Amino acid sequence: MNNIQMLQEPTPTISTANKPIELYIFVDPLCPEAFSMQAVLRKLQLEYNHYFTWRFVLSTELTSLNCLSKRVKGCISGIELDINHPVLPSIAIKAAELQGKRAGARYLSKLQEYVLLSHQDVNSYATLLKIAEDIQLDMTEFTVDFGSKEAARAFQCDLYIKREMEVDEVPSIVFFNECIEDEGLKVSGSYAYEVYEHILQEMLNEQLVRQPLPSIEDLFSKFHTLSTNEIAFIYSLTEQAAERELKKRMLQQKIERIQTTHATLWRLK
Repeated sequence: MNNIQMLQEPTPTISTANKPIELYIFVDPLCPEAFSMQAVLRKLQLEYNHYFTWRFVLSTELTSLNCLSKRVKGCISGIELDINHPVLPSIAIKAAELQGKRAGARYLSKLQEYVLLSHQDVNSYATLLKIAEDIQLDMTEFTVDFGSKEAARAFQCDLYIKREMEVDEVPSIVFFNECIEDEGLKVSGSYAYEVYEHILQEMLNEQLVRQPLPSIEDLFSKFHTLSTNEIAFIYSLTEQAAERELKKRMLQQKIERIQTTHATLWRLK
């Protein structure tokens, strides 16, 4: 693979206690490639989460964050009813992350669901507030954080990491082990699941031990919304077999089906 490079590790930003590998996952939250990468990341978490910690690094291009931050503050104070800007989704994700890394990941997943459903403009401040409500964030805290310097700085930090690691393609994943003297391994672009398994095994220098996959019901409790393709990928089923399993659970009123232009989504009821 020509798109694999060795990198020096930056100053650690999250705890890697008891987990020897750290993943920096570079994504543009609205890029179609990020959606296709999601199934790989979810399966890695399900099977090998005991080996690694991870953080998303947002890689949206930015032109005028300072000006935008002022407009968001104006919106919060009532001066503007709504604003629309392509960088707003990234700021919203960082605002959600201020309530915890998992809150940020849930926000990113719900944002991508909104994009697939194509019902509302996800560059709109009002829509981004609605997403926060949907995943039951603390709305007072989220609204303040959305217009705060902390969210803006967190996003600027992501862009700095992207430049420092010379990431010029998204999605990309950079793997680091627990030895800070060792270089990181940058994998640019998307690859088959087995490639990421092989990299983990090489970095750990031991045979990987998979965690058993959860039941489909437990999977929906964890991720709430999944596509037919994701279910098929995670459980190594054909799409037809995955759809049969999902229809059974729909008849049991455990999940509901949402048809979109690009994919069939299933959501926990």
